[in-house]
Amino acid sequence: MTNAEIAKSSPRSKARIAGVWYLLSILMGVISSLAGGGFTTTVDSIRQPSFWLGYAADLGMVICYVVVTALFYHLFKPVNRRLSLLAAFFSLLGCAVQAFINVFHLAALALLSGGRDLSAFSPEQLRVQATMFLELYNRGYGIAMVFFGCYCLLIGYLIFKSAFLPRVLGVLMAFSGVACLTFLIPPLAHTLYPYNLAVDALGEMALTLWLLVMGVNPQRWKQQAGETSTAG
Repeated sequence: MTNAEIAKSSPRSKARIAGVWYLLSILMGVISSLAGGGFTTTVDSIRQPSFWLGYAADLGMVICYVVVTALFYHLFKPVNRRLSLLAAFFSLLGCAVQAFINVFHLAALALLSGGRDLSAFSPEQLRVQATMFLELYNRGYGIAMVFFGCYCLLIGYLIFKSAFLPRVLGVLMAFSGVACLTFLIPPLAHTLYPYNLAVDALGEMALTLWLLVMGVNPQRWKQQAGETSTAG
């Protein structure tokens, strides 16, 4: 393969690598939910040995999404550099919140595990306090989802304005963003749950599968990148 061929395939390879990391983040989220971690954590599930699998998967999901964010920034920079950077900013904010709120899971686990320092509290009091920490996690989860909603909306717009991905993917990602933004109003989000998360999953999975199977049109990506450089 010549250097020209390698350069020509580079955008498509980058897109497929982003698809791999995107798929990994989705799988981590599924594992976290099945293991009783993440948004599905309860006082009873946190006592189970599988909790640690869910906890690790939750953090793994964040790490994978950070990689996706970096790759998407470079992938969509030719469309609009400022919007691509703004999208990355929202995503990294969401990732930071998602990573931080795992502290509340550890706090709840510490309370339920008991110990000499907690002997002054009754089991029921410890359970109530642990439930409070889990509620704080859920509130933080909602905040993270709002940031991810802004990210999905911006990525949807960038896809729609791009010349190298189907516009329908941009529309689906915009729907994902709107679904995530329902967490701006927690009662609304809980009323729509799990349909809002299903809409979010549909858009993100559609984009992930397209990136894995088709990648991007390298000629159009390079053309748009060239136009951006000329405009700059």
